[in-house]
Amino acid sequence: MQHEKMDYVEFAARDIEATKVFFSTVFRWKFTDYGEAYTAFDHQGLNGGFYQAELTSRSERGGALLVFYSRDLESTMAKIIAAGGEVIRPVFTFPGGRRFHFAEPSGNEFAVWSDH
Repeated sequence: MQHEKMDYVEFAARDIEATKVFFSTVFRWKFTDYGEAYTAFDHQGLNGGFYQAELTSRSERGGALLVFYSRDLESTMAKIIAAGGEVIRPVFTFPGGRRFHFAEPSGNEFAVWSDH
């Protein structure tokens, strides 16, 4: 832990089990359950967790957008789709790279970018 640096992030999840399977499959995350309504992940650049709720985080509603990096954008996108994720904003370019946005099975929005 570093003094006054971001250390943890939490997300709502309608279906914690589906969310766990998705992130385990696509990004090889490991989870620690704390009861039936909370699961935590660590060693992913930022530690965090998912709590049971019907809410979702979407950038168009002012939610924070967490962005993954990939050396192979198309390969990562294919894994996301195969694991039940939904591309909600197709690949687009921006100064410095390309990215796309996706929703995981509980509906939270994330993005993946690449400089390739």
